[in-house]
Formats: sequence, structure tokens, C-alpha cells
Amino acid sequence: MATLTSASGVVALLDEQQPELKVYALQQLDQLVNEFWAEISDAIAKIEVLYEDTSFPDIELAALVASKVYYHLGELDESLIFALGAGKRFDLGEKSEYVDTIVSKCIDEYIALRQQEPAADGSIAPIDPRMQDIVERMFQRCAQDGEYEQAIGIALEAHRLDVVESMIQHGQPAKLLPYVLEVSMTLVQHLEFRNQVLQTLVKLYQNLAEPDFISVNQCLVHLNDPAAAAQMLQELIEKNEDLMAYQIAFDLEENATQDFLAKVIAHLPTSASSAVPAVQDEDEPMQDAAPTTSTSTGRDNFDKIRAILSGEESIRLYLEFLYRNNHTDLLILKNTKTALESRHSIYHSALTFANAFMHAGTTSDEFLRQNLEWLSRATNWTKFSATAALGVIHKGQLARSMDLLSPYLPPEGGAQGGSEYSEGGSLYALGLINANHGQGVVDYLKKALKDTNREVIQHGASLGLGVAGMATDNQDIYNDLKDTLCTDSAVAGEAAGLAMGLVMLGTGSEQAIDDMLQYAHETQHEKIIRGLAVGISFIMFGREEQADALIDQLLNDKDPILRYGGIYTIAMAYSGTGNNKAMRRLLHVAVSDVNDDVRRAAVTALGFILLKNPEQVPRLVQLLAESYNPHVRYGATLALGISCAGTGYLDALNLLEPMTKDPVDFVRQGALISQAMILIQQTENTNPKVASVRKLYEKIISDKHEDPMSKFGAVLAQGIIDAGGRNVTISLLSRSGNVSMPAVVGMTVFTQFWYWHPLTHMLSLAFTPTAIIGVNKDLLTPKFEFVSNAKPSLFAYPAPIKAPSTTVVEKVAMAVLSTTAKAKARAKKSEKEKGDMMDVDKEPSKEDEPAAPAATASTSKDEAAAAAKDDQRRKAKKKEANHEVLENLARVVPAQLKRITFKEDSRYAPIKKGIPGGIIVLKDQRPDEEEELIEPSAPTSSDQQDNVNAEEEAAPFEPFEYPFEE
Repeated sequence: MATLTSASGVVALLDEQQPELKVYALQQLDQLVNEFWAEISDAIAKIEVLYEDTSFPDIELAALVASKVYYHLGELDESLIFALGAGKRFDLGEKSEYVDTIVSKCIDEYIALRQQEPAADGSIAPIDPRMQDIVERMFQRCAQDGEYEQAIGIALEAHRLDVVESMIQHGQPAKLLPYVLEVSMTLVQHLEFRNQVLQTLVKLYQNLAEPDFISVNQCLVHLNDPAAAAQMLQELIEKNEDLMAYQIAFDLEENATQDFLAKVIAHLPTSASSAVPAVQDEDEPMQDAAPTTSTSTGRDNFDKIRAILSGEESIRLYLEFLYRNNHTDLLILKNTKTALESRHSIYHSALTFANAFMHAGTTSDEFLRQNLEWLSRATNWTKFSATAALGVIHKGQLARSMDLLSPYLPPEGGAQGGSEYSEGGSLYALGLINANHGQGVVDYLKKALKDTNREVIQHGASLGLGVAGMATDNQDIYNDLKDTLCTDSAVAGEAAGLAMGLVMLGTGSEQAIDDMLQYAHETQHEKIIRGLAVGISFIMFGREEQADALIDQLLNDKDPILRYGGIYTIAMAYSGTGNNKAMRRLLHVAVSDVNDDVRRAAVTALGFILLKNPEQVPRLVQLLAESYNPHVRYGATLALGISCAGTGYLDALNLLEPMTKDPVDFVRQGALISQAMILIQQTENTNPKVASVRKLYEKIISDKHEDPMSKFGAVLAQGIIDAGGRNVTISLLSRSGNVSMPAVVGMTVFTQFWYWHPLTHMLSLAFTPTAIIGVNKDLLTPKFEFVSNAKPSLFAYPAPIKAPSTTVVEKVAMAVLSTTAKAKARAKKSEKEKGDMMDVDKEPSKEDEPAAPAATASTSKDEAAAAAKDDQRRKAKKKEANHEVLENLARVVPAQLKRITFKEDSRYAPIKKGIPGGIIVLKDQRPDEEEELIEPSAPTSSDQQDNVNAEEEAAPFEPFEYPFEE
């Protein structure tokens, strides 16, 4: 058969009178359209007429041909309309680019219609039933082909919860449920629908043959349902699944707010009367399968859960880990202190912050004790920051916090005490020690705030209350802070405004927002407005689209400080969501606002939005990092540091490297700090940039011609990169991958150090200990081992820097002595040559010549010893094992977690499946054998402290008193 070169003959049949000929023409055109679409397009009007003619016998065929012609013309909207008219003629099973494109277009259109917001009158545009039919057929096809994940993805975007549930039940629920949970938490951007999905997941998880309580717990935290969480814990205890209940309690403590945890504790049974019968009834059948302690009762178990939920247990365990594994290199601090001129308060503050970060949570104040004279030079706000640093160093010592700070706390009854700066700093420190667990000190801080009218002490007490009472939704604290705000003191008001936001964190309280906004418009103090602006953003933490009205109001305000608050409201409301609308808005403000502070904040906020997608940030801010405006460049540095913190991400480091040589000093400062955030807990073996960055910090600090702002950044960076005795990372996401509220808040307040240095300490809230800590049924730490399947050197602690050794001096002295001996020998030889030559030749060889050979001999011995050492090192390197056996309470950095395995023959096995990390509850597989426990060494009370001091290996960390001159 001859090949057709034109479709004109077939097109001509469309002009015939008989319908049969027209149908035949359309059938032929349907086969030819891919090749002759340009020619057929001239007759598209005729095809459309046939489609609209109700008497035409094959309307659907006309629609299909028209759809294909419009597809080839690039008119996808028209093509979709005719494809919908084609009905069953539009074959979803056909494998062609046309079908794939039109189906994709149809699904996109369907999703857009499903996601549309109601109009002002509440009406919603109807969805074409033909489009609905195509989507439904698509879901059926996915189910037949086993492509459940694809169908679930479309259903989630289209807000079709019925399809999500149907696909999970038809597929493999155990495999699909984690996928749906992950997708809903990362890609579903509508808060209300996401909560509906999570409620469905809770129901489906509990219906599994082996319910996944860990995932249910995650859902309940996001749903803010403390009653259901308490009910689940109670049911687990009644079923004798104590260990799982403890693990869930630890996860709750890590992820939930103080207010949520308090409500869970309130919902737990107050006595064992209701739980004991259930436990006793089930004891007999479950005795062998899930043994519990002989002394364990329902009440004992609930007491343990309360202790975990209060934070008491996790703080005790992390304190023990940080104390036991402290690897701070004091020589770095000492060298920095020597290089900096101590008369500058900015350098004094920088070193104070660096020391606080390096020793965060370790309880070690050794550097302070060694430098009392340097400390005594602190004055005014430097003294405030120095005292507050104790709160970072002793973070987590809840029981001992009052004793540790007693030398500085203001006297009872508002009497005149010592320096108001050290008193204010001590109240701030008290809040930092009890950060996010402030039940025991909130009343004391409230009283301290009421008893004084000195603004410095009010400032410290307000900050302390904000940190300790974070997310408690406590109206009493809020009212006390509001009273302080209304005194219209710039210093006290700034802290009060910030603290009001911290107390109401994430509540979305309209009353609080109205109060704060009204006062911000009334006051003349910029400091107060700024504190209120950032505080307002905290109230909308995690509220997503619910915050949009407030964001619009703030961004349209004529006051640039309130626009600045609007930017941080976007950052807090959408943190970790990757929301496109939020990012578009930030990018628009970053290049259009007339105020530099607002533009800087807009770029910085991108880091918070993209917490879960750090790899996107370097590409996003690449052009902004080259902006003519230094404030935009500074914002780009912080966005990289915040989003890529702890990742060692090379693209981000490559972008920051040229910015450390920026002509503007504060841009260099931001680049140095961000480098440290990214490289925290990275080693030279895991990241090639580590060594050069550390050397850069030393170079900048020792360079007398460097700007103070750059030096401040370098010193701060030294503290961050070695934070927490080199045992913590900066992580704004929890181990389960969710946004960590305290960490994000701490990082946000830290970025305000631009205006107020004491807020730098808040970064400690983002420090997350990197350990594997196993606990048994009694919440004690048994001795057990696990395997890290990596070379020990890969994740080892950095080697301490070496002090200038005395051996170098000795070598120089030896060289001088040998030279001197030779010189003397030559002098004597020349003198004696004038006399008897025979005598001269003999005498030097006996007296003077041996000096040189002796030196040569000693040198050769040294060289031989050095060579032998080198050989040993080479052999050691060659013999380095491919794995390492670690013990309980060992440091395990995030990149190392995926290489951790537990020994098959180990006595203990983790109750939680998946990649381990943090505090894990262990199941004892040999309960009849006696347990060997790790004795605690961290100070927990004054009596224990005395015992610890008696041991030679533990440093005497007694309550430390600053030598400030009053």
C-alpha cells in the first residue's frame, strides 16, 4: 500500500452529507492525526461543529480527534476540554505521550479545583463530572497495577481521604502507612486536611496486627491530642508492654510542648487501683512472653512515665553523657584569650559566649576558674552575659540550679544586693538551665520580676521566665510580663515582649496578638517594638495558613520593625514546611522592601522554611549571596547556616567560602558563624573543609588588623563548632524528622544578637546531644555494647591542638651548645697552631672534638626513635579495623547512626525498630542474670558532688562565683 503524503482527501470527506462518511473520515483522521495534525488543524472548525451536533452518531470520536489536534497545537486547556467530551473513547490504558500529558493535565486541574478556597459567599466552583470520571478511572488503574503509592500521592494532593484509606487497605498497610505519614508531614501543605489524614492514620495504625505505637504517638503530637496519648500509655501499661510505654514517653518528651506534656501527665491515673487489676489479670498468660520486674506495679510504672514526661529522666541521662564525654579543648580558648585585647568588651563577651557554647551542658567551669583575673574585668552588660553563661554551662541541672546560682541571685524581698547586672544575668541563667522544663523555677522568677523595679533585673527575669515557661500557655506569667511591658522601660520592655511570645508559643492566641500589636503601635521605643514583633511571630509558630491574615497585616504596616516581625511570623508559621507561597513572599520582600533589616530577615527566614530540604537552599540563595546589598548577603549566610546546620553540606560551604573574604565586616561575621553551624561535629575525614576553616578562625582572631565584628564572629564560631564538649550538634529537626520547637525558637532568638548580644546564649536551645543511651526497665543505664560499622578514625573526636612544647626549646639549646663547642674548638686550634704543631693536633682531638660526635650520636638516636615511631604509626594505620565496638553512653554523630548495628548475641535489644539514636529503651533478653550497671558520675546534688570531688578523675565543679567587683 502506498504511503500517504497528505490527509486532504480524508479531510474532504468531512464536507459530505452522509453521516457514515463523516464517521469514516474521523476514524481515519484519528489514525493520521499524529503525522498530519498541521493539515487537519485547518479543518478543526468542522470537527468542532460535528462535536456540537447532537444528531451526529459519534460525537465522542469527533471530540477525541479535536482533542488530539489541539494537543499538537500546544493548546492543552482546549485539548483537555475535548478529551473530557470523548468519554470512553479517551483510553487511559493507551501508552502514548498524548494520553499521559492529558491525564496529567486533567489531574492537575482536578487538584487545583479540589484545593480552591471557598469564595466570599462560601460557594466553591463545581468539578466537571467527566473530569471526576477520568480521575476515578485513573485511581482504579493504579489499584489494578499495584501502583498504590502513586494513587495515594494524587489523592493526598486532591484532598481525597477516602481514596487514601481505600488504597492503604487494598495494598500492604504496614508498608504504605509510613509512606503516607512521611508524605503528609512533608508535602501536604493544608493544615486542616493534614490533621484529617493523621486522624485516619491513627485509626489504621491501631488496626494493624502489630500496632505501630511509635508512629501513632507522632500523629497524636501533631494533632495536639494529649488525652489520646495518655490513653495509649495507660493501655500499654495494662497490657504489660511497659518498655514500649517508656519509649513512647521519651519520644513524647522530645517532641511535645510543656503544655502538651502537662496535660498528658494530668490524664494519667493518679493511683494504681484501676490499672493493677488489669495487670494482674494479664500477668499469668503474659508472664513468659513479656516479663516485668517483680516489684513493678501499675503505680510504679506510671510514676516512671511521669518522671520521663517531666523531662527529669532524659535531662539526667543527657547530663551524664555530656559530663562523662566532655572533650573540650581548653587550649583553643586560652589561645583566643591571649590573642584578643581584653580591654574591649566585645571581645570579652565573645569569649564568654564561646566558653559557654564549648561547655554547654557539661557543668565544667574550669576555664572560668583558671582566668579569674580576666573575668573580673567584666562590666555592665558584659557582666550580665558572663553570669548568664552559667545557665548554658549548667543547662539541665534542674535540681541544683538554685544552689549553683545562689551567689548572684537577687536577695529576697527586693532588698538591695550586689551588681544588678550579675543579678539580672543570674535570673536569665536560671531560665536557661530550666529551659523548656521550668515547672520548678517559674514561681521564683515571677516573684523576682514583681519584687524589683530595676530594669536590668526585670530584663533578666523576663528572659528567664520566657525560656523556662516556653509554650506553657500560662496566663499568670503572661499577665506579669504584660505588667512589666507597660512600665514602658526600653530595656525591660524588650525582654518582656519577647518572653510574652515565648510563653504563648504556638498557641495562636488572638488576645495576646491584639495586646502586643496595640502596644507596639503605642510605644516610642524601638527596642520594645522589636521584642514585641519577634514575640508575635512565636505565637503563630506552626500555624501555617492560619497565620496568613496576621502576616498580611504586619507586612503592610508602615513601621519597618513590624514588617520585620511579619517576616519572622512567616518563618515561624511555615518553618520546615517548604511552602512555596511563603518562599515566594520572602523572596519578593528580600528584593523589594526599602528597609535593610526587613530584607536581611526575609533572606534569613528562607533557612527556616527549608529546614527539611537543605540541599535546595544554596541554589535558592546563590544570587542573593552576590547581591550589592550587604544585608541581603548577610541574610544569605545565615539562611545557609540555619538550614544546613550539622550536615557538612559542601555546596553551602563553597558558597560561604568567598563570603569570609567579603569587603563588609558583618557579612564576614555571618559567613564564619554559618560555617561553624554547618561543620559542627564534622571531622577532617568526613569533610575536607574542617581543617582549613579551623585555621581560618585562628588566623582572623590573631590578626591585629582584622575588624572587631569579624573577630567576634570567629570566636563565636570556635565555640559553636566545638559545642557541648564536642558532643552536641545543632539540629532544628527532632530525631523523628519533625520540626523541633525549642531548637527553632532558640535559633530565631539567637539571630537577634545583631541587636542585643545577651540573646546569643539562646543558641544553646538548639544543641542536641548526639548519643546512644540505652536504659533498662528501671530507667538505669546497663553496660552493653553495639557496633559502629566504620573505621574508628572516621567519626573520632578531633585531636587536641598541641601547646608549644618544651622539647622544641631543648633542641634549639642543644644546637647552640654544639655550635659553641665547635667554635671553641676552632679558636683553640688556631691559637695552638702558633705553637708546636704536633701537640696542637693531639690536644683538640682529646678535649674538644668529642663534643660534635656526642651531639651527632644523640641526634642519630633521636632520629632512630622518631623513625621507629613513624613505623609504628604506619602499621597502626594499616591495621585500623573496619568497625568499632562502642559502649552505652557513647557519642554517635548523626552521620554515624545508619552504620550502627546491635550484636545478635547481645543481652539487650532496642524495643524501637529502625535507626537508633538518642535514648532507647532496651529489652533484657536474659532477665535471670544479674545486671551490670554504669554508675552515674555527673553531679546531681551537693552530697553527691562531695563524693565526686573525692574521686581523682572528676574535676571539682562546685558552685562557681565570679570575681566581679561590686
